[in-house]
Amino acid sequence: MCLYLLLAILALSFLWIQRHYSYWERRGIPYVKASFPRGNLQGVGKKFHMSAAIQACYKQLKGKGPFGGIFFFLNPVVLVTDLELVKHVLVKDFQFFHDRSLYYNEKDDPLTGNLLNIEGTRWRNLRAKITPTFTSGKMKMMFPTIVAIADQFHELLARESAEGVEIEMKEALARFTTDVIGSCAFGLECDSLETIEYREKSGVSGKDFMDLMIELKNTESIDDSEGGSLTFNEIAAQAVVFFAAGFETSATTMSYCLYELALNPALQDKARDEVTRVIRKHGTLNYEAAQEMQYVGACIDEALRKYPPGPSLSRAVTKNYKVPNTDTTLEKGTSVLIPVYAIHHDPEYFPEPERYDPDRFLPEQQATRNPYSYLPFGEGPRNCIGLRFGLTVARIGVAYVLKGFRISLSRRTPVPLELSRQKMILTIEGGLWLHLEKL
Repeated sequence: MCLYLLLAILALSFLWIQRHYSYWERRGIPYVKASFPRGNLQGVGKKFHMSAAIQACYKQLKGKGPFGGIFFFLNPVVLVTDLELVKHVLVKDFQFFHDRSLYYNEKDDPLTGNLLNIEGTRWRNLRAKITPTFTSGKMKMMFPTIVAIADQFHELLARESAEGVEIEMKEALARFTTDVIGSCAFGLECDSLETIEYREKSGVSGKDFMDLMIELKNTESIDDSEGGSLTFNEIAAQAVVFFAAGFETSATTMSYCLYELALNPALQDKARDEVTRVIRKHGTLNYEAAQEMQYVGACIDEALRKYPPGPSLSRAVTKNYKVPNTDTTLEKGTSVLIPVYAIHHDPEYFPEPERYDPDRFLPEQQATRNPYSYLPFGEGPRNCIGLRFGLTVARIGVAYVLKGFRISLSRRTPVPLELSRQKMILTIEGGLWLHLEKL
């Protein structure tokens, strides 16, 4: 009897799993066959990074329609393969896709209640209130602080390179970005959250991200209909995501850029010549000089293309959505994935995608390309709020390295780079070891 019961349970379980994996087939949607228990994520984290698995699915599905179906474990996921649908999801039909469907639990885990995760009206109101922190005017005001930290960063590199040792550049860049974000966001050189009370009592103002948070705490609510003001936990949540996202992405972006320039001495010399010429023209590396470094900016943009920190964008269907020019309706709650890494490495949009070529991002080439083929910061109302800040920090960091040093790869750095398989964002496994020759 027990054996028959066990066999019945196994048979029902098999049928239940099969029904889940027939979700796209029953709807007549092209899909990639999946296997239990991980769906189309078999091998992710052990054999390869998630971006490689998504890229393989993208290659199978592209050209079969504006999207295809894949599975994350047992969950059906829309994989967008057409740039016009990318535009609809991120911008034109944003009202159907305004949530990311990421985990957050403010009651038990308050730090997850941040701008990256929260949804609906609360996200929209908070986004509107934090946005003024990242205007070009604020960036210009923060610029002297960033340059002062860059001077210290340069001195550190000069000391270490004088000793003739190889430098683990990713770690050095992480220290640079940590100090920049600590100063520009919180006006601090150490733990930010314990200073809130000091600032309120003393009246000290740093004209930074933390000042804005304190002002919101003392005057307004995230959702005015709820009453009350921004709580300490809500301030802490925004501070944590600002620090974590800014520190990691800026450091890795600069690391990839310097790695590629070390591999390509001619491109490195071209970028250095621009830095030297612009600084000579302005007399110093001020805000205007940094904005004028077009080729350095292109080098950073191309690094972001080849190694996008966020290899995919996730959205959730918030109400039933009829896909344009099809008979398909996506059901509320369905997950949608935009494969940024795969699009960035699609030869239709970027010929010879594995070749590092900053000229792709000079104005004349950019003008000929679909803007939705390049999405390192997302696009639309829910794009990365700190993109201007991150690009400014990266441009200063790269310029300071180039103006002071000639860089080359150490034998300890593999070519091509080995990327971490476990982390969600694209990061270098084992660090980036460089030789620096002081100029």
